Amino acid sequence: MSIQLVILIVYAVVLLAIAWWSTKLQKNAKGGKVLNYLLAGRNMPVILVAAMITGLAVGGASTVGVAQTAYTKGFSAGWYNAAWGIGGIAAGLLVIGQFRKMSVKTVPEMMQLMFDSKTRTAAVISQLIVMISITAMQYVAGGAILAALLPDIFSFKGGMIASACIFIFITVVGGYWASGITNVMNVVVIYIGVIVALIKTLSMAGGMETVKAALPPLNTGNWMDPISGLGLAVVVAYIIVMITMAIGIQAVAQIGFAARDEKTAKRGFLLGGVLILPAGFLCAIFGIVAAAKYPGLNPAMALPTVVTALTPVIGGIFLAGLWAADISTAVGLLMGCSTLANEDIVKKIITKPLTQGQEIILSRGVVLFISLLSFGLALTATGILAVVTTALAILTAPTILILANIYCPSICKKASGFWMIIISVVLWAIWTYCPQFRVGPHLIYAEWVICGAFFILTTIFGQEKAGRLITAEKI
Repeated sequence: MSIQLVILIVYAVVLLAIAWWSTKLQKNAKGGKVLNYLLAGRNMPVILVAAMITGLAVGGASTVGVAQTAYTKGFSAGWYNAAWGIGGIAAGLLVIGQFRKMSVKTVPEMMQLMFDSKTRTAAVISQLIVMISITAMQYVAGGAILAALLPDIFSFKGGMIASACIFIFITVVGGYWASGITNVMNVVVIYIGVIVALIKTLSMAGGMETVKAALPPLNTGNWMDPISGLGLAVVVAYIIVMITMAIGIQAVAQIGFAARDEKTAKRGFLLGGVLILPAGFLCAIFGIVAAAKYPGLNPAMALPTVVTALTPVIGGIFLAGLWAADISTAVGLLMGCSTLANEDIVKKIITKPLTQGQEIILSRGVVLFISLLSFGLALTATGILAVVTTALAILTAPTILILANIYCPSICKKASGFWMIIISVVLWAIWTYCPQFRVGPHLIYAEWVICGAFFILTTIFGQEKAGRLITAEKI
């Protein structure tokens, strides 16, 4: 048995043990079984809040996906994570404290408080489109990692299946407490693995200067330039996308809902944002090394291929780190999907009162269903960052609505809610499936211009005012 496989198995067993142990926290903590399963009893301390936001950010897109983009675009690919960190900090400063003051559990529930039930329904659909798309990318990254580093054991699809099994077990069994506690371990392993492997990779390659000398010409700029590879318009788009996402997506908002209090939520997000910032640029260097050493490679395999040249121990640690990144993101997304389905779909369809045990069973069933659905989507996915950043642009509508309601509630009108969310989804569908109609370097620009214009029109001509979020009772 290889050392890499032993390290991977040990790591997986530890994660599963933590998930199993977390079930005791669900039983013993205050707040009821469902609240503890979905929101950790609204009692997460700063370290778990920071670990959750960092783990959610530093996933397959932030490691394998960034290296994939860096293989053709250079160092600027690291802005994906830097933008994520900026988004987390912005959310911490602007909205997370306000979110914790509310008694809500989901973003669509916030939409109903402001507007009506049909807006809530539209918000559920748009949120699930986004989160299922991102979850699918974690399977793609997991399959690439395991297939490249343990090719005798895992095929690409086999790696995806193995990753899915771990994702599902942690989420189904341990709930939000397990997500938070395992993410503390995941974040530590991610950074140790990335830093140690990067030092060894550059040493084996003869140093960064040797790598630079071996690189082919880059059509879009300089390999090590922090902007030119992607271009300023795309870098700015990344930042806008991530600020939009951090304010408007359920998986992020849920971390704020689960914090012990407003101060804890805010501090956790600020700490998490700082922890997120460097990860992308570190992983971009792996993609650059791959471009120098392995021309003609499938870009998605850039990072895993570089790691295969490392010593078994370092390679095994890095394998665990990359896999940890996948797990940390996937469990947060799956918990977000489960909470959405439970609160915004199941409870609306099933009018008969449910016991706490029945709600947890339904939540766990939803996790399994969403996992299978996202796995099917993963089989058709290609460019990781392209899929993720495009899907995240859908969140423009809820972000505008939430920010306006918190800071300028007098200008919010009920006419804006439902149709803004529909417009946001339609724009994404056109961009994705009718590329001949694309205008600009990224969907996010069209989303903000068109949704913003619609919001202004409804502010001017709308009659009925929207409900206010800050009137929701704190619990």
